[in-house]
Amino acid sequence: MAFKKITLIQNDITKLEVDVLVNSANKSLLGGGGLDYIIHKKAGVEMQQECRRIHDEIGGSLPNGQAVVTMAGNLSAKYLIHTVGPRWLGGSKNEAEELCNAYLNSLVKANEIKAKSISFPNISTGVYNYPKLKAAEIAIGTVLSSLPSFEHIEQVYFVCYDQENYNIYKSILSNLDDPKIQINIV
Repeated sequence: MAFKKITLIQNDITKLEVDVLVNSANKSLLGGGGLDYIIHKKAGVEMQQECRRIHDEIGGSLPNGQAVVTMAGNLSAKYLIHTVGPRWLGGSKNEAEELCNAYLNSLVKANEIKAKSISFPNISTGVYNYPKLKAAEIAIGTVLSSLPSFEHIEQVYFVCYDQENYNIYKSILSNLDDPKIQINIV
């Protein structure tokens, strides 16, 4: 069995050449603030039209933790997976479960389209105010525990735009040793 790989990098996620780029989307799928805005702007009108079609099909709102696939438009990735992370409301409103589901459902969708590589941003840690350490623990824990069960996905990238998230992920990943997963910190 080939090793699965997790790589941590600090970069602009929209510039990565991967099969799947995960977008931390808002419920409408029509573009919001932060990374969602940037992805919608860079991906272009065809991807935006696909999001509009899905928006209309689902009645205008994708629940927290769910994910949908679209083309990547003008981005280097082959596909976009739009997932809705939770807003931080103090930790007692199922935020942890919803954030876990955002990562897990993105992996499920990526595997369904036979993606070999997937890149994740730091979901919900921007305008949704999820505490960065808690979010990183959920992201890493979810990916580590589920990655071996996905037959097609070989490479997961955690892409941190800011230094604080990068340092948190680096601290956690540096202390992990999994015989089934190779961990790279760039």
